[in-house]
Amino acid sequence: MADFRTIDDFEVAGKRVLLRADLNVPMQAGRVSDTTRLDRLAPTIKELVGKRARVILLSHFGRPKGGPDRANSLSQLVRPLCHTLGGIAVRFAPDCIGPQAETVAQALGDGEVALLENLRFHAGEEANDAAFAEALAGLGELYVNDAFSAAHRAHASIDRLARLLPAAAGRLMQAELEALGRALEHPQRPLAAIVGGSKISTKLELLGNLVARVDLLAIGGAMANTFLAAQGVAIGRSLAERDLAETARAIREKASARGCTLILPEDAVVASELKPGVAAATVPIGEVPADKMILDIGPASVRTLVQHLRTCRTLVWNGPVGAFETPPFDAGTTEIARAVAGLTQTAGLASIAGGGDTVAALVDAGVADRLSYVSTAGGAFLEWLEGKELPGVAALKRRA
Repeated sequence: MADFRTIDDFEVAGKRVLLRADLNVPMQAGRVSDTTRLDRLAPTIKELVGKRARVILLSHFGRPKGGPDRANSLSQLVRPLCHTLGGIAVRFAPDCIGPQAETVAQALGDGEVALLENLRFHAGEEANDAAFAEALAGLGELYVNDAFSAAHRAHASIDRLARLLPAAAGRLMQAELEALGRALEHPQRPLAAIVGGSKISTKLELLGNLVARVDLLAIGGAMANTFLAAQGVAIGRSLAERDLAETARAIREKASARGCTLILPEDAVVASELKPGVAAATVPIGEVPADKMILDIGPASVRTLVQHLRTCRTLVWNGPVGAFETPPFDAGTTEIARAVAGLTQTAGLASIAGGGDTVAALVDAGVADRLSYVSTAGGAFLEWLEGKELPGVAALKRRA
């Protein structure tokens, strides 16, 4: 049994359900430019509506300063949300607490939906203020959190509110927690991790936690350059954190002591500058010219990693292994993505990936829907992989 409740644990018909969502979607020229968060939220809303709940949506949007402003109003999400929900009407309240919110909440009928104004228009949200949370709680009878992407924030609607009402995870939150549980808490082994990105300094806690948990750790991206330089390997003009050489060696020693296989690139794609279509060459690691930069892993590195992955049962992936935004340095990440998708579909590999750049790379490779689970949670996904307890998850845990 999971240590958190889900929608299945409550009778929601006729109840006012405060549904914490993440509607912080990207906007361009007044239009939603990426509907992923709306699409992933829709199943929970539709299920609650189908069960005759009175759904009251809570969310933040943007980074308002000092109170309400039109640019950060959630009113602009009413129409796209209705569209995503297949025409289900969504009422709007121009505040999230107080008389205007209370009027809209009390007027809801069974199976109806309301969206309250931006939580961050009130300082009490980010301050995790008790009075603000109590005002929110007074609008509902049950609380459902479907915003895993905000679960690492100890804000009032994430933390305190969940402790004031009977609380459960929505379907998206449930899917995230179950996927990450399969990945790190009770994985099928061997368990592998791919970690990429530019800096070790931003992922020290992640690397430290993974080395203690996984059987195989592959490091790519510019952070691999730091590990190579720490071994005395010439990396030319490649981006690296040379002041963290001792840290890189310590991580390598910890992996060795625990029996975790650490994989670094054995060849690299190099160029004199990072720009689209620049002349590039593939060279063995150790033969990087002094005037060149490592910008992607080479084909031999891809083959070696894929061979290792064929022996694994579970994979966690965070970070591309090259400068994937700039062709031709997307090739390594794309080849690995397609190989992971193939192993997931044909060999039963449980593949869990997350992080903004990772998701973008999977989308570019055309395989985002072929992995076991792809998290769009960003910071929350990373903190979970670091082994931290997230406030929004801790608040949902079953209490005696």
